Amino acid sequence: MQIKLLGPFVAQEQETSFAPSAAKPRQILALLALQANQVVTVPTLMEEIWGDHPPRSASTTLQTYILQLRRKLGTAFHAEQSSTAKEILVTRYGGYLLDVQPGEVDSSEFERLLALGRTALAAHDDLSASKLLGQALALWRGPALVDIQVGRVLEIEVLQLEEARLGALESRISADLRLGRHAVLLSELTMLSAQRPMHEGLHAQLILAQYRSGRSWQALETYQRLRNTLVGELGIEPSARLQRLHAAVLAADTRLDLAGAELSMELDHQVVG
Repeated sequence: MQIKLLGPFVAQEQETSFAPSAAKPRQILALLALQANQVVTVPTLMEEIWGDHPPRSASTTLQTYILQLRRKLGTAFHAEQSSTAKEILVTRYGGYLLDVQPGEVDSSEFERLLALGRTALAAHDDLSASKLLGQALALWRGPALVDIQVGRVLEIEVLQLEEARLGALESRISADLRLGRHAVLLSELTMLSAQRPMHEGLHAQLILAQYRSGRSWQALETYQRLRNTLVGELGIEPSARLQRLHAAVLAADTRLDLAGAELSMELDHQVVG
């Protein structure tokens, strides 16, 4: 079984899809998959599909949606399969649980690889960190739940996933910077900082990559552009971290030249740690 939520919705067993076409059953299956192997309570499911205004028949209608999903699963899992629809979409006290195996839901696999990558990064195993985090990011095929109607519960899940995606990207870039891949990162970081003109972390990484690539003037321009945006849009100065980085670039601080060794100095730890 494969369920993919990090992009267009895919739910299939072998080549047979069990992804519902109707909006509300799709929402239910997506929520169950995002919280795979955990009980999703009936009130949570009702909140997702009806918000504050469930119909009088909400309980019966929800049971009908669950029955439709089980029929889809029953079609996808042929008679010779040992698993049955009720063993996959399990009724538990107070709710329902989607029983999946490791690797069957892409969002869960993303979280697993992200945790492993961050552990490797903290241990300064930068090659492993870059590889693991790159594998995690490769699971994304577009915005999370891009073709699923989302209610209040899924909206929060999407926000959390997108934040985790951005965090994984920053961590992977940190590993690559510590591996001395600053020149290769320039185009990627230039695009990312343009897409997120007030994101200090990405701008700090771009400034460092530009400086290490012999483009100090560009690094200073990047800082000034960020400062102008923050002051103009929010009325605030860049953080103390960015100001220290700016001062280090102006002073041609030799600590900024460290690219491959363990970055133990306080300034480098704040920039790429």
